[in-house]
Amino acid sequence: MCKGLASLPTCCLERAKVLKARLGSILQKPNWNLSGCKKRQNKPSLEECLRWKQSFEKLLSSKYGLCAFTSFLVSEFSEENIAFYFACEDYRCTKSPSKIPAKAQKIFDEFISSDAPREINIDHETRDITKANMLEPSPSCFDLAQHKIYMLMAKDCYPRFLRSSAYRALVVQAKPVAQTAEQPQEKKA
Repeated sequence: MCKGLASLPTCCLERAKVLKARLGSILQKPNWNLSGCKKRQNKPSLEECLRWKQSFEKLLSSKYGLCAFTSFLVSEFSEENIAFYFACEDYRCTKSPSKIPAKAQKIFDEFISSDAPREINIDHETRDITKANMLEPSPSCFDLAQHKIYMLMAKDCYPRFLRSSAYRALVVQAKPVAQTAEQPQEKKA
């Protein structure tokens, strides 16, 4: 450690570590794939945008909704939550038992460990249970942590997304399905 950093209080060094991890996660390409998020040319219809308000599940099941929600989480520096959720979904679908331990360790190191670069916000009890599950990784070893993160997103991030200017802008820009199917009207002279 350089002399300048050594003279800083521990709390400042911890804060710098957190900021480094957050900036690193923004610059990193996420391991899970949201193909088409940035290149999608078609905007969602008004009906699709309004469907997202019905439930968190409907938001996540919409390709464009998931992209919009993920962008919102990135803007709030909490994209590790959705990344962890989908990393667990991918992990649970692992067909080869020989790949499970390595995938489990990768998820643990990236999201759960106390020095993880994209550490998720879970309580110590959940972290300890998940760490114990790592002794014999199984497809369900992250279920408790994943459920906690899902509930955090559903009860905290999702309502904030619905109140955000980003969501309101999508709704304003969206066109009703009936209007998009019609021919453009002639301009009045």
